[in-house]
Amino acid sequence: LPFSAAANLRPGVEQKVVFITARVHPGETPSSFVCQGIIDFLVSHHPIAKVLRDHLVFKIAPMLNPDGVYLGNYRCSLMGFDLNRHWANPSPWAHPTLHGVKELIIDMYNNPKINLEFYIDIHAHSTMMNGFMYGNIFEDEERFQRQAVFPKLLCQNAEDFSYSSTSFNRDAVKAGTGRRFLGGLLNDTSYCYTLEVSFYSYILGGTASAVPYTEEACILL
Repeated sequence: LPFSAAANLRPGVEQKVVFITARVHPGETPSSFVCQGIIDFLVSHHPIAKVLRDHLVFKIAPMLNPDGVYLGNYRCSLMGFDLNRHWANPSPWAHPTLHGVKELIIDMYNNPKINLEFYIDIHAHSTMMNGFMYGNIFEDEERFQRQAVFPKLLCQNAEDFSYSSTSFNRDAVKAGTGRRFLGGLLNDTSYCYTLEVSFYSYILGGTASAVPYTEEACILL
């Protein structure tokens, strides 16, 4: 890291990892803007960014579907696959980016010196307003309740984030998504989410005022 020799990178120290992915659906450009804002903040001189760098290791795959983005596809890859339905068994030939990221995550999961704390997959939503999350449902009530803490904190600290639009589910159709697959793979101290941001705008709390999302606004928020 350019600003400090982070204590969490010393040999032998357990690494607490936050893994972030974005743009698995090529048409969801706001996901790239949000991811860019996260990267810009994490490498900045902001004191909170320094604390985060000193205590956590961030692994970021900013574009899971580069061929789909290049071709101007809305949802699919060059081969015509919705990559966010193939996490369970990605092919190194048909889904190479997904396969590579999954292998990296599994290697970290199997490493006793690494604790994968958070997985967050960034998307954009074409019909709903604000930012919000999808989370997982677990039989363990205490674990399920812990999953709700992070979205609630986001709602308290980000004016565009809506906890009321956040939902927790285990729909069969979403079984192949990163959030669902990794939620079933990782241990009960890990948190897996899909972060959605509207294509359009967000409503300021307590008002009827719609604030449009722009590239700059997504990066700053």
